[in-house]
Amino acid sequence: MHKNVDELFENIWKNYLDVTPTALKIHKLLGSLEQNDIINDHIALRTFNLEKVSLDKLAAHFIRVGYKECGEYHFKSKHLFAKHFEHEDSDKPKVFISELLVEELSTETQAIIKNLVEQVDEKDVCSNNFIYSGRHWSLALSTYAHLLKESEYAAWTAAWGYRANHFTVSINHLKYFDTIEEVNEKLKKSGFMLNTAGGEIKGTPEVLLEQSSTLADNFNIGFEDTQAEIPSCFYEFALRYKEKNGKIYSGFVAASADKIFESTNKR
Repeated sequence: MHKNVDELFENIWKNYLDVTPTALKIHKLLGSLEQNDIINDHIALRTFNLEKVSLDKLAAHFIRVGYKECGEYHFKSKHLFAKHFEHEDSDKPKVFISELLVEELSTETQAIIKNLVEQVDEKDVCSNNFIYSGRHWSLALSTYAHLLKESEYAAWTAAWGYRANHFTVSINHLKYFDTIEEVNEKLKKSGFMLNTAGGEIKGTPEVLLEQSSTLADNFNIGFEDTQAEIPSCFYEFALRYKEKNGKIYSGFVAASADKIFESTNKR
């Protein structure tokens, strides 16, 4: 496992860019030339709650470089459980890891997911690059389509494996934008499509966090029997507010995150 947090995130970022070409365009659109003000608020990762690849197995890679568990979240309608982690250095990105509660799905879908995970080598889960290593199993397009009917999350994870599902621009650090509305308008005028599930803006100043996101890029990926263009990863935008003690809120809002998940929905 990595011992240097910056090296870990650099590799996660490069892997994310491989299938999210719009990310650099958004950097140029929102960032200033005078200073590097595109600061990553957090990343998100997806997995299954099977022991070999559980949330805790992914979290171990971040705990090793100074992260600690700070909150947990439940998404009953999507059959998901999640935790978020923060680094001892508050300037480092937060990490949001979710896992699909496989036992709550149909018997057929459970069998498919268990078969996928059986193909993962346990040694790989502990390797330096597992967090950004992609898919570790063979997957047919028809299997992806079956999963998609029951759980978009299951289908996305089966297709893309282990990589950052999204990075997040911290609006608090932007030089030329003060509100999430300004960011959204700039994105839309430049041709980017936003996730409108639950509204373009998820959250409010009252819950101390406002979020929005693009729809995931469509990217060509290889299946065992063909190639197909499917949603890959997306970019999120977050504006955080101060708590009563004067500190910037660092947690997440489950109701908002529930809708952010839908940024990868097939369209």
